[in-house]
Amino acid sequence: MYDEILIPTDGSTTIDQTLEHALPIAANNDARIHALSVIDTRIVQAATGETREEIKTQLERESEAAVADVTERASDAGLEGVEAVERGTPAKSILEYAETHDIDLIVIGTHGKSPREKRITMGSVSERVVDKSPIPVFVVRSANGVV
Repeated sequence: MYDEILIPTDGSTTIDQTLEHALPIAANNDARIHALSVIDTRIVQAATGETREEIKTQLERESEAAVADVTERASDAGLEGVEAVERGTPAKSILEYAETHDIDLIVIGTHGKSPREKRITMGSVSERVVDKSPIPVFVVRSANGVV
């Protein structure tokens, strides 16, 4: 049923709860995990001068670490993992990646890093993905309900 499962991540701690659901689904379907982190270009563009390069470098490091964490945990569960870091607007990039890579299911958490970043990115990525996705989306609510 599900051969390719996409798990978007921003490196926040909510990935633990997302993986609690995603990894068993993948294992039951012998699916490959795609770990995707999107560097939001709006955040980089909002910065100026040297700060822009520092932010860009920091976001790249965080994104690479986030996808590596997901694929390592997938590997520990006996699953194949693919890592990807994209640049753009998160919801749009997630949907484009899903289409390009023939993803069968997206498993996404409801909350990302911080309320400040949520304001900068203008709303909920998971809401946009659910609204626009032509494929099933499994949404994992944060245990603490923090927005």
